[in-house]
Amino acid sequence: MNAARTHAHEQARARRAAQGERPRRRPTAADGFVVVDKPAGWTSHDVVARMRGIAGTRKVGHAGTLDPMATGVLVVGVGRATRLLTYVVGADKEYAATVRLGIATTTEDAEGEVTRADDAAHLTRAQVEAAARTLTGEILQVPSAVSAIKVDGERAYARVRAGEQVELPARPVTVHELVVGDVRAAEAQGVRVLDVEIRTVVSSGTYVRALARDLGAALGVGAHLTALRRTRVGGYTLSEARTLEALAASPDDVPVEVMPLADAARATFPVRLVDEAEARALGYGQALRADATTRDPDATVAAIDPSGRLVALLRLRDGRARPVLVLAAD
Repeated sequence: MNAARTHAHEQARARRAAQGERPRRRPTAADGFVVVDKPAGWTSHDVVARMRGIAGTRKVGHAGTLDPMATGVLVVGVGRATRLLTYVVGADKEYAATVRLGIATTTEDAEGEVTRADDAAHLTRAQVEAAARTLTGEILQVPSAVSAIKVDGERAYARVRAGEQVELPARPVTVHELVVGDVRAAEAQGVRVLDVEIRTVVSSGTYVRALARDLGAALGVGAHLTALRRTRVGGYTLSEARTLEALAASPDDVPVEVMPLADAARATFPVRLVDEAEARALGYGQALRADATTRDPDATVAAIDPSGRLVALLRLRDGRARPVLVLAAD
């Protein structure tokens, strides 16, 4: 939309507000994904609440929570696309972050209280890179105590905020890449620190703030995140992400644009093209013969019919490609 048209819509909204008119409800968006560039200070729930108004429906959800301080890719599902989110959550994720070596905080990020301050000026780039290598590959990671993991029915972060000491068990995660970028000297809390830019690709369930904490521990100093930006979830990247401001500025009288179901599936899942007979069988919940796309029992495969419609998601079970989610009959 050009600037003049955007300005005209904003003026119309302001005029209706000044006249005490209730804002018109937007037409309901089509089923699909919206890749949102989450702003700092917003929770993922805040984004979903805002998107319900923008999409004109309450049937909105997200895949993969981002902390309020974090920015970047938040995959939002609208309508029937919310049913795909469960399968997107498990996709690998990529982040750009800044780790401050020398200072530890209660939350392992810049929003927490300082618990330890060490002079980190003696550390070299080579030492930082060597420590990063020890945190790469399949590792056991103790999640952040301020995570959303439930402990006896209550979120860990809620227990920490209530003053409890929370210790979570280590869990296996995979850090596919942990690349050290710029390393800058600075001063904070009366000590000399190093601000280290990192890029990391991790499996679902990996906590980047815990990576920052453990990088500091490996170097004998405290550490925390000062910035975190998610740049990719599966096949959804920042290049296609839109800000909430841009989405909200779309015309009131047309549905907000979404990524169609088939395109949303293609972005992250392998694709199996099915013929009309196979599409009908999947619509009835029937299994298909296994083929090259469904040899991996851990892979979720998108079945797309000759018209380009997403029919189902498939998984290999008992030697057959069985639907785990059927959309054809909806």
